[in-house]
Amino acid sequence: MGENGNTSTFNLSYTNFFLVGFPGLREWRPLLVLPLTSLYVTIISANALVIYTVATQQSLHQPMYILITLLLAVNICAATAVMPKMLEGFVHYANLISLHGCLAQMFFIYFTLLLDYNLLLAMALDRYLAICHPLRYTDLMTSRLLGPLAILALTWSLGVAVPLVVLTSQARFCWTAVIQHFTCDYTALLSIACGDLTINNRLGAMRLVTVIFDLALLGTSYTRIIYAAFRISSGGVRAKALHTCGSHLLVILTIYLSGLCSSVVFRVAKTVSQDVQNLISAIYLLLPGALNPIIYGVRTREIWQHVKKMLCGTESAQKLQNIRGEGKLPG
Repeated sequence: MGENGNTSTFNLSYTNFFLVGFPGLREWRPLLVLPLTSLYVTIISANALVIYTVATQQSLHQPMYILITLLLAVNICAATAVMPKMLEGFVHYANLISLHGCLAQMFFIYFTLLLDYNLLLAMALDRYLAICHPLRYTDLMTSRLLGPLAILALTWSLGVAVPLVVLTSQARFCWTAVIQHFTCDYTALLSIACGDLTINNRLGAMRLVTVIFDLALLGTSYTRIIYAAFRISSGGVRAKALHTCGSHLLVILTIYLSGLCSSVVFRVAKTVSQDVQNLISAIYLLLPGALNPIIYGVRTREIWQHVKKMLCGTESAQKLQNIRGEGKLPG
């Protein structure tokens, strides 16, 4: 209590916030709801199509394809953590969210991002064993190894995301109730926090170190994989190995380059408008979910063949049904 009997402003901590993303697009925001909704539906549908294809085709029940489906399932979760609240923010200029809702959204955003990175590491290990140790691959890469890898990826992601959220929940938010972002981003939320944030900053630095460490492991793994692939004597086998690795590398570049751009923009935030910062964040959060099913669904020949067969089969069956309905064929 202050001397005048009122609660000190310094002791105030907001428990409800207003998400204000893209403030410069205020007049155009309602017009963006339809295209963004279409994007969300496309992300869900494309990822679900590839997941369904792998799940229903017995020939695709192999470690590499299972890891791909896990990655695409994470894409769906990541988009769902971001898009609904983002769309609500385009309908209402000031999008109300509680502290608990904010922390829950933050958790799912960072948990899915970290799980993305860890699944990419597991996929790198799978390709390393397949190309560098082909004779031992079927003995090494079994469900007995795949299960622990998935559990390790899940545990490591939780081990970083949970402390991040717990420490953030203990901060006091006294500067303002307005978050200049379309989601409860960690850095955006801490920008309105007051008090000692040393531990939070250190944890944020640890998250950065973790990402750099993962990237170093991926770089080392794929350097050895590509080197081993070029030493394969059979041209057809070598081309297939490089093609498969190319798909994985495209996904890795998509995720890490968009993340790097987001980090760079945040570091030079004073010279970049809030709308541009939020746009880069949106690309970072949503681009992998939009591109990954295309990269894996089209570039992975085995998956693409089954997708085409399923889609063309459905289309042919529909045409046949229409012809029968018109009475041109007997039932």
